[in-house]
Amino acid sequence: MEKDGSSTFIAGLGIGLGTGILIGLLVAPKSGSETRHVIRKSAADGEEYLEKRSAEFRDTLKDLIKAVTRQRDNLTAAIEAGKAAYRKAAGRPVTQPVESQEPGTAGQDSNPPTDTADRAGTV
Repeated sequence: MEKDGSSTFIAGLGIGLGTGILIGLLVAPKSGSETRHVIRKSAADGEEYLEKRSAEFRDTLKDLIKAVTRQRDNLTAAIEAGKAAYRKAAGRPVTQPVESQEPGTAGQDSNPPTDTADRAGTV
């Protein structure tokens, strides 16, 4: 019984495939060479479209990189200005570079006052 079922399926598949090919040939609007030409032209158009879009993407990406770089520079300048303002308010020399401090002491006073008299100055 198993053989009859599989042979029936194969016969039906062959008949369906043959019928599909025959209908396709009868209703095809163009010949094979015309269809291949249309496919080649579509592929060339697609390639041209992708090249154009990738060039636009590269330009957009370059503009984005420039904008991010500009924002980073602005942020760095603002941070440095804030550090300088803090140093000035804390009574430190404004020209003291942060990089000259020892590692792990960023933002800490290298000579912290030991008592209230030192903080207020000697009276």
